[in-house]
Amino acid sequence: METRSFLAARLRMNRRLLGAAAALCTVLWVLSVVPAVTAGAFSSHPAGAADSKALRALFGSENRVIGTREHVVAVTFNAAWNDAGLDRILAGLAHRHVPATFFLTGDFADRHPAAVRKIAAAGHGLGNHSYSHACFTQLNAADSRREVRAADRALRMAGAGGALTPFFRFPYSETDPTRIREVNGLGFADIEFTTDTNGWMGTEGGMTVDHAVRRALEALRPGAILQLHVGAPEGRTEVIDAQALPRILDAVTGRGYRVIDLRSLLAPDRTT
Repeated sequence: METRSFLAARLRMNRRLLGAAAALCTVLWVLSVVPAVTAGAFSSHPAGAADSKALRALFGSENRVIGTREHVVAVTFNAAWNDAGLDRILAGLAHRHVPATFFLTGDFADRHPAAVRKIAAAGHGLGNHSYSHACFTQLNAADSRREVRAADRALRMAGAGGALTPFFRFPYSETDPTRIREVNGLGFADIEFTTDTNGWMGTEGGMTVDHAVRRALEALRPGAILQLHVGAPEGRTEVIDAQALPRILDAVTGRGYRVIDLRSLLAPDRTT
C-alpha cells in the first residue's frame, strides 16, 4: 500500500512539474513574439537602427519643411516613369559631394532594378513612393496598406539594402490626416516637399531649365525640401531636372546653404 501510495504521489508531482514547464514555455514564447508584433513595420527596416523617438517625432505631419533655423536644405527625387536622367543626376550629386533621397515607386523598382542598385551604391537614401502611384485619397485603408507594402517589397527585391529608409511620399502629394495615420501605422514617416521644380512637365508643358532653377531658388528657406524627378513621362527622354540640378546646387551653396541628408532626421539628438 505504501509503495502504491508513493508511486501515486510521485505521478501527481511529475504531472505538476510538466504542467509548470509547459506554462513556462508558453510565457517565454509569448514574451518573444509580442515585441516583434508590437514593434510594427519599422522593426523590419534596415533603418531600424535609427532612433525610434526621432522617427515618431515625424509622425502625424506632412513634413513639408525640416524644423530648423539653420541654412540647410534637402534634395529629393521622385521616380515613377523612366530612369532617363539618373546617370546625369548621380554624376552631378557625386561631383558636388551632395546627398539626396530618392522616392521610388515599386513599379519603377520592378522595371529598373539596376537603377535602384545604382542609387544605393552611390550612398543615397531610398524612400517609398507607393507601388503604382495611385491617388491615396481615393483608396480605402486596405488598398493603401497594400500599395505601401508592395512598394517596400519591390525595393527590397531590387537591392535597396541598407539604403532603404522609413520615409514615404504620397503620389501627387495628396495627403490627408487619415492616410498619414495609416502610413505612420506601417512604420513610415510622410516626407513631402516645400516646392517642386515642375521640371517633369517638360518643354511640352512650358517648362525650361531656367524656370526649374528659379522655382527651386524662390522656395529657398531654412529646412526647405526640394522635389525633382529622375525621368520623364510618356516615353520622353529629356529630363529638365537633370539639366537644372547643377545650377540649383551651385546656387544653393552660393547663397550660404548646406545640403543635408534626410536620414540625419533619424539620428538621436540630431543636429542639422
